[in-house]
This record gives sequence, C-alpha cells and structure tokens, in this order.
Amino acid sequence: MDTLRTSIQRRQLLLGAAGAAALTSPLSVLAQGAEEIVIGGSIPLTGVFAFAGVGINAGMGDYVKMLNDAGGIKGRKVKYVPEDTGYKVDVSVAAFKKITSQNKVNLYYGDSTGFSKTINPELDRNGNILMAGASFATELNDPKKYPNQFLVGPDYTEMFGILLKHIAKEKPGAKVAFVYSDSEFGRDPIESSEAMAKQLGLSVPIKIMTPAGSVDVSGEVIKLRRAAPDYTIFHGYILAPIPEFITQGKQQGMTSKWMGTFWTMDSSTVMKMGEAADGFMGVMPYRYYYDTEKAPMLEKIRAMRPEYQSTAYIQGFLAAMLFTESAKRCLDAGKPLTGTNLKAALNSIKDFDTGGLIGVPITISGNSIPVGRVYRADMKAQKMVAASDWIKL
Repeated sequence: MDTLRTSIQRRQLLLGAAGAAALTSPLSVLAQGAEEIVIGGSIPLTGVFAFAGVGINAGMGDYVKMLNDAGGIKGRKVKYVPEDTGYKVDVSVAAFKKITSQNKVNLYYGDSTGFSKTINPELDRNGNILMAGASFATELNDPKKYPNQFLVGPDYTEMFGILLKHIAKEKPGAKVAFVYSDSEFGRDPIESSEAMAKQLGLSVPIKIMTPAGSVDVSGEVIKLRRAAPDYTIFHGYILAPIPEFITQGKQQGMTSKWMGTFWTMDSSTVMKMGEAADGFMGVMPYRYYYDTEKAPMLEKIRAMRPEYQSTAYIQGFLAAMLFTESAKRCLDAGKPLTGTNLKAALNSIKDFDTGGLIGVPITISGNSIPVGRVYRADMKAQKMVAASDWIKL
C-alpha cells in the first residue's frame, strides 16, 4: 500500500513538474514562436561584399530592436534571423533552407541578384514570404515575374534615369558616356538607359565596357577623351577602376563630370578615391548619415550609433521598416501574413513618411521605389552634399 501511494505521489510530482516546465519552456516557446513575426536574412557578413553586409545586418537589427522596444506589431514581437552567406548563391540558398526549416518565416532579405532569381520559384511555391534585398537589378522590377519581391529603392535603370533627368535639366543636349563592367551587374541598365537619354534630348557618343576591378584603362581613357563627353556615368563597379579613369582623364585635359550609382556612392567609398574625386557625383536613394536636413529617424539612428553608418546600413534599416509596415497593414486588416497579402499591403503604401531616410514621401506601386537624389563629393569637407532636389520618375 505504501509502495502504491509513493508511486502515485511520484507520478503526480512528475506530472506537476512537466506541467510547470510546459509553462516556461518547450510548448510556451512554440506558442511564442508562432506569434512572432520572423524576418530571415541571407547576409554577406564575410567575403567581397562584407563591407555592405555588416551595415545591412546592423540596420536590420537596429530597426527590429527599436520596434520591439516599442511593443512590436500589435503586441507581436519581431524576430530577425540572419545567416552569413559570404556572398555565394549556393550558400545563400542553404541559409534560406536552414532558416525557413527552423522558423515560420514571413519576410526575407536576400544578398544578391543571383540569389533573388534562384530562390524566386521557391518563394512562389512557399506562398508565405515577402522578400527584398541588396539587389537593384532591373529584371527584378517586374511584379508579374517576381510577385513576392521588391527593391528597397530604384532599380539600376531608374538610377540612370534619375541621373539623366538631372543632366538634361543642368545641361540640355549634353553628351553622356557610359562606362560599365563586363558583368550582369554592369550591363543591366545600359541599353534601356541609352534609349532614355535620347528621349531626354541627350546623346551617348561612347559606351565602354571593361573587366570589373582594377585593370589598365589607359587605352579606354584615350577613347573616352576623344569622345569628349560632358558627363561620364560609371556602373557595375564598387571603386576600381573609377579612380584610374578620373585621374588619367583629368591628366589628359578632360572636363567631363563624373558620376556613379548606388554601390559606388557610399561616403567612405567615394572618399577613398582621393582628391581626384572632388566633385564626383552620383545617385543616392537615401539621405546620408550626416545630412543636416530634418530627418527624425536619422536623429534616432545617430543617437544609437554616434559613429558614421554606411548607406548599406540605411538600406537594411529601411528594408526592415517596409517589411514590418507591410505586416502591420496586414494585421490591421485582419489578413493572414501570406506572401500575396504582404505584397498587396506593401503596394498600398502611398505618400509614406520614412522619417526622412528618403527626403520625400514614398509610394510603392510596383516592385521598386523610383526616387533618388544627386549628391556631389566635397573632398575638403569629406562629405557628400546634395546637388539636386529629390527626383521622382
């Protein structure tokens, strides 16, 4: 009898312990996880694009923390789950599979054009994820082909369009040279932008394609000097061979204005070009960290991080803001967080205030945010300064 009573008491104790554990660990964790809104991320924290990935990761993490500290989205916390990809498509795909197998992912950040294109069929099949990323490839700006993706800014053709509109206003009928890398990235906007230049009354007397990275450009500079462009737009590079082109061009008496696109335009990248880059201009969809015009969200960022934050950081921060704004709009409407609903919510964004990260209210009607501004390098001040108003396409 004593043995039986002892057994019953022991079983009751075990059941009680199991019940208590359930309140604090496995089941409650599962329940909590089900309520979380999850952002996965294939982030290049190592490799050739680590300079951007580190900033993107910090920006995403900071916005999620800021949101959670303020109570999350309708009482639901947001969880950010990044994995390092080294900027390799196969590693990025493996990271996607790992993160989505361990979490109910609603939103995802991809690290490259290659990954965005590779993973697109899986996004369509999955049906529960909205994705954005580091790519501004023109091809991705197609809501029919990529219905569950968007670009956190203008696509590369739209970046050229912003520069060309600025040029057409500043010097009607100007001659514009295109210098681009022999890569999918470099070739992306060239053909369509040449057509746009003609529509704006500009001419493109020469197009020069080079290998990406540091190469001997002396022969190409001679061709460029002979064409005598008023403006030269570089695309498909980060830094080299842009400084070599500018230095040799100036030594040969060229008076062209030199321009770049997003991945060249971080302040730290332009400053590395040295004195040759004084006056270098380019398109930027966001305000720089140190801009002094009214921008409440930039002020919050500067309060959190007193040191300079890259434009990649701003891109990651804004991606997280738009992700979670889409989720909030879905929940406000009582709709489940499916890829289709999240994208529809994103496309309902009209005249949205980013807290000044972009200097004008934004509207997202398709897969991109076709707005930007031309900035110019002031090497004496070691800053990029505004050279135009915000330009919408």
